Amino acid sequence: MSTSGLFKKYIWLVDVIYSSGGITREEIDRRWSRSSLNEDHENGIPERTFHRYKDAIKDLFDIDIVCNRSAGKVYRIANTDEIESGGIRTWLLNTFAVNNLINESHHLKHRILFEEIPSGQKYLSPIIQAMRDGKTVNISHQSFYHPHPYTFEVEPYCVKVFKQRWYLLARNIGEGSLKIYALDRLHGLEQTGNNFELPKGFDAEGVFHDVIGIIIGGREQLEVVEIKVTDGQQNYFRSLPLHHSQKEIVKVDDYSIFSYYLRPTFDFRQELLKYGDAVEVLKPMTLRLEMANISKAMSELYTE
Repeated sequence: MSTSGLFKKYIWLVDVIYSSGGITREEIDRRWSRSSLNEDHENGIPERTFHRYKDAIKDLFDIDIVCNRSAGKVYRIANTDEIESGGIRTWLLNTFAVNNLINESHHLKHRILFEEIPSGQKYLSPIIQAMRDGKTVNISHQSFYHPHPYTFEVEPYCVKVFKQRWYLLARNIGEGSLKIYALDRLHGLEQTGNNFELPKGFDAEGVFHDVIGIIIGGREQLEVVEIKVTDGQQNYFRSLPLHHSQKEIVKVDDYSIFSYYLRPTFDFRQELLKYGDAVEVLKPMTLRLEMANISKAMSELYTE
């Protein structure tokens, strides 16, 4: 069986147990008999296979499936709080749950629309494999600012999706520095067989803690940013904060003021600009002036 096929079965099993809150082996078998993944039309999952899947789920996702024998051999997820806190496990479960529903409801496929994420299918899997095995990779990368691709060796540290694109955070061995590479700008990738060790204490979320998006190591300093939001856009900021540091410090009928503690990189400025005149930067003054200059330049485009 292919790796991707096993992976789907692992996630299916986690989803079934997690969504039920507790389920017997008999009910798992009944659901498996109706699943679109059950290509061999089995009546249930063989006992040895079930425990093999359970062990693989623990190794791959650090998700514990435990059995409460006193309740009649009910299986449940032991660390549900970690799943519910977000991150890759939540993303995997949510993605699979939707895909599974679509596969089993063919007549709804044309009514469920997705945003395309380029490049993920071709390069994401080998990059994750290299991360798992601690192997460096040679990537052929062409930025938008160079006429030709360049090939070099990197240590893959983590991957991140942002605005429909997958990005790789890696240490460029030749330059000795961490850099971001968009997967849709790769022309090729191959494992080298060379080993590398992730730096002790490396924190992927920590790398992006102070920014929105994928730009790191820029000139922007960490500072307090305050914005005034009007025209009913406040609700969008409340329901989906731009950054984890977001606080609503003023709330009146006509507007709200939100504060952030971050580095106002290009990605952050672009997020504010998409709201047009419904967002006004109050502080710091340097950012306010920069946004004013951008607005002026935009205005001149339409008044010439």
